[in-house]
Amino acid sequence: MKFVYTCLLLLMVSLSASAQITSGKLQASGLTCAMCSKAVYNALIAVPYVEKVQPDIQQSTYQITFKPDVAVDPDLLARAVTDAGFSVAKLQLTGQFPETAVGKDTHVTLYNQVYHFVNVNAQVLKGKQTITMLDKSFLLPKEHKKYAQYTKMACYNTGTRQSCCPPAGAAQSARVYHVTL
Repeated sequence: MKFVYTCLLLLMVSLSASAQITSGKLQASGLTCAMCSKAVYNALIAVPYVEKVQPDIQQSTYQITFKPDVAVDPDLLARAVTDAGFSVAKLQLTGQFPETAVGKDTHVTLYNQVYHFVNVNAQVLKGKQTITMLDKSFLLPKEHKKYAQYTKMACYNTGTRQSCCPPAGAAQSARVYHVTL
């Protein structure tokens, strides 16, 4: 019986640890009309972990609310937008951070994903925070290139850990998301 309670407790902890991203703000690029905005809206609302999307047509932005207790895959958001025929100009994710030390070129595992903090002063994050995604699929090329000057780690261009210094026990080929505050 103790084993069952322990398993249930571990399951609840892993669910809460993997679903702490609660919302996002996505700016799309290439939109020229209301039909374009509607196509991006339809693509985003079809993503399985998206609960609600509020478009701002004038700004080409979408405020996204994620379903509780469901892991968020940022790549799937970008893929939905590109499959609709557009690109992501900016993606910000907001979530609850456990007490987490970050700094320039630190890799941190959060929400069961690896995040590489770029151009960030040493600090401890705790509570509600917003991170800005820096990978090629989440920024315009000019912005991605701008942030490249702040890191010398190979993972910034590859998106995998390859020659970066991963946390102990992590797979070398794991996806690395590059972010800033």
